[in-house]
Amino acid sequence: MTDELAALLADPDVSEILLNGGGQAFVERAGRLEPAVVDLDESGVRRVVERIIAPLGLRLDRSSPMVDARLPDGSRLHAVLPPVAVDGTCVAIRRFGSTRRELGDFDLAPVGTELLRWMVAAGWNLLLSGGTGAGKTTLLGVLAGEVPCGERIVTIEETAELCLSRPHVVRLEARPANAEGAGAVPVRALVRAALRLRPDRLIVGEVRGAEAFDLLQALNTGHCGSFCTIHANGAAEALSRLESLVLLAGLGLPLEAIRGQIRSSIDAVVHVARDAGGHRRIEAIAELSGSSGLRLLHRSGSDGLRPTRPPRRRGIPPFKGHAA
Repeated sequence: MTDELAALLADPDVSEILLNGGGQAFVERAGRLEPAVVDLDESGVRRVVERIIAPLGLRLDRSSPMVDARLPDGSRLHAVLPPVAVDGTCVAIRRFGSTRRELGDFDLAPVGTELLRWMVAAGWNLLLSGGTGAGKTTLLGVLAGEVPCGERIVTIEETAELCLSRPHVVRLEARPANAEGAGAVPVRALVRAALRLRPDRLIVGEVRGAEAFDLLQALNTGHCGSFCTIHANGAAEALSRLESLVLLAGLGLPLEAIRGQIRSSIDAVVHVARDAGGHRRIEAIAELSGSSGLRLLHRSGSDGLRPTRPPRRRGIPPFKGHAA
């Protein structure tokens, strides 16, 4: 590993390191991409990746040209090898800072912060939506920090990113197949296993496949106050994508049955986005309200996120953030 790359990995202000084929390098600071100097040629990049993944039992070669790995400090590495990466080996290292985030960091007015804290305390199941790099995982960690300390949390992630400073957390991480194509443990299997670990709350890092069906089943069987994230461009789009992911389970369920499962499992959708300046903000909080679909409780305006109406679903204690 070169001195330049080591310095970037040690820089607390760097949240992402991108090595493009052809010797180009970029880093993300404060949500903005900027060029960086990393003296690594094609073979040097390959050597760095192989040195990182070798102790993990992973490989990167022509027969397995993509790899996901977690570094000892919790950072996530993804690499793609030629010929899949046309211009040379590409690497993305996403780092997770030690700075504790707060709900106020997402451009929330006090009443919005109060609403989300009340939802967590009242045991609402929350679906966090947004694009890549929008801050879904960061918000997931912040909301998990609002869970009462006496409750047992089980986290499920494809690559472990959450680091919760809590006394009672069980962390589960999916495992890819080994070099012989055996030994894979998918997220779907972990969701099922988590139910046998006596969770008070489930936290799924991201729903992206057939595990969506198993998650809905879990949320319908008493695991209230659980959170998960999903890639989507808005609150309504998040529900449509969740429907599509449930269909991947291949159980032949009619669409109306799937929608009924979603309505009874998910209480609200929180959509987060990153603006042109790199600032991450919550753009909408919407409640699922029976057959009427989404009810927008908060929405983003020129002066930040502002309330539109109070929630209908009950909770203890009752929400008194704004009048009906």
